[in-house]
Amino acid sequence: MTTDALDTSLLDRTVAAVRAEASSWSATPLVERIALLERLQPRVVARAAEIAGAGSRAKGYGPDSPWVAEDWIGGPWALVQNTAALLHVLRRIAAGRDPLDGGRVREEDGRTRVDVFPATGWDTLLLNGFKAQVWMRPGVTAEQARAGAASGYRGRRSEPAVALVLGAGNVAAITALDILHKLYVEGQVVIAKMNPVNSYLRPHFEYVFADFVERGWLRFVDGGAAEGGYLTRHDGVDAVHVTGSDRTHDAIMWGTDEDAGRRRHEDLPLIAKPFSSELGGVSPCIVAPGPWSAADFRFQAEHIVTSKMNNSGHNCIASQILVLPREWDGTERLLDEIRKVLRELPSRADYYPGAADRLASVRAAHPSAETHGDGCRLLVPDIADHDDLLVTDEVFGSALGAVRLPGASPEAFLRHAVDFANDTLPGTLGATLIVHPRTEKAHRDAVRSAVADLRYGTLGVNCWSGVGFLLGFTPWGAFPGHTRQDIGSGIGFVHNAFMLEDIEKTVIRAPFAPAPRGLVTGAPSLSPRPPYFVTHRTALTTVERLTRFTAAPSLTKLHALFAAALRG
Repeated sequence: MTTDALDTSLLDRTVAAVRAEASSWSATPLVERIALLERLQPRVVARAAEIAGAGSRAKGYGPDSPWVAEDWIGGPWALVQNTAALLHVLRRIAAGRDPLDGGRVREEDGRTRVDVFPATGWDTLLLNGFKAQVWMRPGVTAEQARAGAASGYRGRRSEPAVALVLGAGNVAAITALDILHKLYVEGQVVIAKMNPVNSYLRPHFEYVFADFVERGWLRFVDGGAAEGGYLTRHDGVDAVHVTGSDRTHDAIMWGTDEDAGRRRHEDLPLIAKPFSSELGGVSPCIVAPGPWSAADFRFQAEHIVTSKMNNSGHNCIASQILVLPREWDGTERLLDEIRKVLRELPSRADYYPGAADRLASVRAAHPSAETHGDGCRLLVPDIADHDDLLVTDEVFGSALGAVRLPGASPEAFLRHAVDFANDTLPGTLGATLIVHPRTEKAHRDAVRSAVADLRYGTLGVNCWSGVGFLLGFTPWGAFPGHTRQDIGSGIGFVHNAFMLEDIEKTVIRAPFAPAPRGLVTGAPSLSPRPPYFVTHRTALTTVERLTRFTAAPSLTKLHALFAAALRG
């Protein structure tokens, strides 16, 4: 479609209307901004069941399916949790306090790190044992990190501007969270173009963001690549954020005609305005050898399958390559447990456009690939060629490959694994490292080096890195260093409730084993099996209650919430 076939007049009017209110948003006092978020929370809860139901229908399963829990987690709960994170920080500022408590910023091993989670007492109670730390870029001092936090609310106001958010089609909350980031962190009014895959969410978002729409600070538009392309080049749009693939970015930045390659080579972009992006890649899950029990193998198999099968693998952060120790006697046992979990899961299909073709490509490259469950869960248990499709390309579907690397000791294996993840796998959005507490205690320097050396925007230690997308306090984006000519997993961070600057990465830690078994492994916590696990038997009830609790915390809600979580 050419721009001549577009209703450009409607798009022009939309841009003009939002631009006209940019100054009024910049002038909106902090107290009113807080009130707007406080009114948004109950609106999310009011539409939560409808938002989740719309997702389940689009993905092909019924409202009573266990899979619906994912639509609550990646939709209503993610939105209320991120909103709550922003409210926590903004209320501190409104009360005359610094965004960060004094003890949250520290210098360790020559680097400045900021403890961002848990941020509240409720966080400690609900996700006991989960911790997140933001590592600042080398050279940033603790004083600079504190001064940079939420600087837009402490004397350095941003200029009025219009941002275009090109929405993602896979996870419901992504577009909404990008809107919140642009409004509250970067201070820009927003035009949000819905992705055609989930444009059914538009009326729900317009209801949730009604206050912002009515004031002209936010407008939603529909359309595909033509509408998106027109808006990115519009003179009235000052900045662009996109969630998608590197191909999407390159099409916008360099075009798709015969001159696209030349433009890219000569760095002659079609647009030169600020452009941030979250674009995915091939995410690894690295498993260090250790003294695992039978229960450990089962729990971590559920963990790994969750990181792959959540949303049928249609996540930029889905684990695609399992990096295993070749010499560890637990490797085959872990793979056997993964097979069992894959077979036991309820039926579902890969729904995202193009998934069937991508999975067919995996089958063509691996005729002996294992098929489990409903026929679209593929496992390739031993990839020897590092030019393999699963190693080089993001499949964005329910296919998992395993690469076995040498190393008779945890030190040797982790060195190989880090080099492989950094230098062979494309993308730097997120990685997961699974390590037994006793292994970490016995090989502390090796694990510390692995955590420091992995070049990923979010690293989850005994925690799927995708959890970083959900928490709000944890900045979300690729490891710094990509350029528009070599975009990789993107440029910039979103979410980031503390509004930190000069971020390198986030490191999230979670218990290796659930309560009470953590006492045996040497890392005790009060956390049961996480409700985002695809094997959690009461996930839907738990997350429904968690969403309502997060929007309006109350001691009276805790008993029912904990009861559902423990039954899982």
